[in-house]
Amino acid sequence: MLRRRPSLLIRPELDDAPLHRTLRELRPTQQLHGLGAGRTSPAWDPVAELLHATGRDWDRRAHRVSVLARRLPPAVSERWAADRPDDGDALVLRAFVQSARAAAEGPSAVRRAEQTCLRAAAACPEDPTPWLALLSLMHSSAVPVQDAVPVWTQAVNRAPWHRAAYHLLLRYLSPRGHGAVPDMMDFAWQVAFQAPHGSPVALLPVVARVELVAHRQERTGLDALGANGHWNEPRAAREIDTALSRWFHTAAAPHAEAVVDLNVLAFALTRAHRPAEAGPVFQRIGRHMTRHPWDLLPEPERTFRYWQDQLNGRRK
Repeated sequence: MLRRRPSLLIRPELDDAPLHRTLRELRPTQQLHGLGAGRTSPAWDPVAELLHATGRDWDRRAHRVSVLARRLPPAVSERWAADRPDDGDALVLRAFVQSARAAAEGPSAVRRAEQTCLRAAAACPEDPTPWLALLSLMHSSAVPVQDAVPVWTQAVNRAPWHRAAYHLLLRYLSPRGHGAVPDMMDFAWQVAFQAPHGSPVALLPVVARVELVAHRQERTGLDALGANGHWNEPRAAREIDTALSRWFHTAAAPHAEAVVDLNVLAFALTRAHRPAEAGPVFQRIGRHMTRHPWDLLPEPERTFRYWQDQLNGRRK
């Protein structure tokens, strides 16, 4: 009898089990008439506990705050900030929530979000996370990249080689953001070869190439199946080799968004027709598929499953 395959886990929290538990605990709150009704502690208490436990792991803190800002009912962060106006964690979460919504709400909302980011930075002077919120706000508000670089510098001065900071600036430099292809690719290459051995930033040139494919796909209407030429270039092979040797094959500890990087690397290896090297990457991914970059293909989940089954030696 054939076993039923376990379902894929496609979720913003990735493989962060404590974050997943916190989101599950707070999910019923959305259905209550009064925020925190029936609770003996504030609705924001599990979030406060999670961020307190995260401590100075800036990489994981950025991931958790970013996901919480997108997934929690806005009333949770509003209530926490109102109950604890000087709490640094509450201010950082509020900065991310406001930054994500401000551009769509207008100039006054952008100014309020900027002030919240700066208040969070003052409350947490060693923390790079408020500066990432401000950088995201500047990106969504189409602030020129030269004005955003000093904010990015504030983040990396506090946490050198902070993965999220480099990815945010790459997105800024992307032609889908506010930059151009040469600037994006040059930045990614310079960073990858300056980063310490084992840093996930070594994957940045591959991330940039995925961004390039996405950009050209939007312009031409062709899907990534028709863009395989990008992955057959000699420079693309060097980018993948760098990611493998300087990150994947090292003994580096898993970082908060390793699942994202593994999916990007697996995608690149399959596009570049390197299945033997993709096999171990898929094994490490397990069930944790991410929507991007597989969403560049016509049938993302089916394609991911195909490669996973092929490379794990499963019979159809």
